Amino acid sequence: MSTAELYTQPARLPVARSLGASLVILVAAVALIGPLLIPGDPLAQSLLKALSGPEATAPLGYDHLGRSVFHRLCAALMLSPLIALAAVLTAGAAGLILGTLSAAMGGWVDTVLTTLADALLALPGLLLVLIVLAMVPGTATGFWIGLSLVLWVEFYRLTRAATREVLVSPSVEAARLLGFRAPYIFRTHVWPEIAPLMLTTAAFGIATAIMAIAALGFVHVGMRAPTPELGLMMVELLPYWREAPLALLSPAIATFALLLGLTLLAGSRET
Repeated sequence: MSTAELYTQPARLPVARSLGASLVILVAAVALIGPLLIPGDPLAQSLLKALSGPEATAPLGYDHLGRSVFHRLCAALMLSPLIALAAVLTAGAAGLILGTLSAAMGGWVDTVLTTLADALLALPGLLLVLIVLAMVPGTATGFWIGLSLVLWVEFYRLTRAATREVLVSPSVEAARLLGFRAPYIFRTHVWPEIAPLMLTTAAFGIATAIMAIAALGFVHVGMRAPTPELGLMMVELLPYWREAPLALLSPAIATFALLLGLTLLAGSRET
């Protein structure tokens, strides 16, 4: 193959990343397009249909209160990722700003921020989220605050370590001698180095947040009923797994597919 042909070949994603992207897109399509194709209310009850099988208006059947599992699943697949995305964006911004500040200033600023990050890292993540939920129980705001407090530490540590290496490089020293200011140095030299790390950490962070929300919902300390949430749906339907196995498997499979897709996206590398 000639050099010209090589450059005209379309870029191909690794198999793992392609599979991960496909799973995430599939789950997002179900959450966004599903309610448009089959309109319905995730909170509407009809006890006459409790634990009944699939039908045209409820492709996944009904739960123990006669609510459409399909529409509750679509709503849950919107809620958990949105909370996770908000927490990751907040944590990423905080970690990026504080990590860059710590690496650039050093001294007592670096000591204080690193000590704070280490102290939070010593606490189990779910425990910290539970502490916040005790003050703001059963709300999306509580999850957002708690997960942000947990996730910012990893962004901070990665940013601090990568930025310290870049700031002592010859290219940055040359930029300083030429009179370029901090914003230019960050945009030109620092950000290109840490951006791949931040994106990978963000994908893992979203998966971790979704798993934490589902896990806390499964033990009845997460979102409160009747809010459609993946973990809460599973724990509500668990006693009825014999009567309605599809209703129980639907949120479990959706959660697994979403977490697997995000993990494959984060863990794969282009070759």
